[in-house]
Amino acid sequence: MKQIQWEDFLKVELRVGTIIAAEDFPEARRPAFKLQVDFGEEIGIKKSSAQITQLYKKEDLVGKQVMAVVNFPAKQIGPIMSECLVTGFYDKDGAVVLAVPDPSVLGTGDVTNGERLV
Repeated sequence: MKQIQWEDFLKVELRVGTIIAAEDFPEARRPAFKLQVDFGEEIGIKKSSAQITQLYKKEDLVGKQVMAVVNFPAKQIGPIMSECLVTGFYDKDGAVVLAVPDPSVLGTGDVTNGERLV
């Protein structure tokens, strides 16, 4: 494992956002959804492509909070320009499990959209 400096980590803007739209993405090489994620007033709404179709249904994604990198340069993915990188982990079968705020400690509220990972 390659070590980085604290300053390197601080360059990565990992923020929480709420998925406000999820659509099929049939043009993608691998099965994926097109997402719109709301990161609050300061950052706004960003588009992304996410290969999360194995474990998630698009109708269940709307309203879900996710962690995403918001300061990578935009990247063309098929016909869409991806503006953020939604994060997750591969499970034992190779499906992506989204990285999300811990719902067991949130009670009735969510983490405020746009909050940075600390």
